[in-house]
Amino acid sequence: MTQAMTKKSYNQYCALARGLDLVGDRWTLLVVRDLLLGPMRYGDLAAGLPGISTNMLADRLRALESAGIVARATLPPPAGSAVYQLTETGEALEPVLLALGRWGARFLGKPEDEDVFVPRSYFVAIRARFRPEDAADTRITWELRIGSQVYEVRVADRRCTTRQGAAVNPDVVMSMDEETLNALLIERQPWRRARKEGRLRVLQGDDTSVERFFELFGTPMWVRSGDRVAG
Repeated sequence: MTQAMTKKSYNQYCALARGLDLVGDRWTLLVVRDLLLGPMRYGDLAAGLPGISTNMLADRLRALESAGIVARATLPPPAGSAVYQLTETGEALEPVLLALGRWGARFLGKPEDEDVFVPRSYFVAIRARFRPEDAADTRITWELRIGSQVYEVRVADRRCTTRQGAAVNPDVVMSMDEETLNALLIERQPWRRARKEGRLRVLQGDDTSVERFFELFGTPMWVRSGDRVAG
């Protein structure tokens, strides 16, 4: 039994209970969610988790390292930064998080005034939203610049991948702020109107490829199987 388990455990010989021993604490799965987008420095993780204390983040990372879910690494030159990244065991949590996100969407409702929009969450949710049957003939790479953050979304061979960082050979480059990202993906405001108003800038790519992005990923998160869920 790992050190993380002995500190706080359900003490049940059950796979679900054992999994919750490891990742059931507050903030833990959100740390994993963010690391699904690639290796991150401690400060970058903290910046993307508004509300978490420094001590809490350090504690969660130590527990995840102890469990073999997260490991520390050093990026190659010229960056050379110390980062945290998911291990193979950590990456195996992806389908669990996506399934939990799809289930949780039915309770999401419209954003409340106190809700914080975290761009990283969108780019993990995009994977959960993606349906291979909708993208049979699509092979496009989008780069989205959300404020000071940059993300790659790639669809090819009926697969969708997302990561934080500049896109490799993007077909489309778009720039917007967090509020516009929410308005276009969740509220389904027309992207052409946002471009006309200057809230969305298309820096590279044709209208067809821009349109394809919002077709694939623009369904409101509180809608599932065509049914509106009150909340």
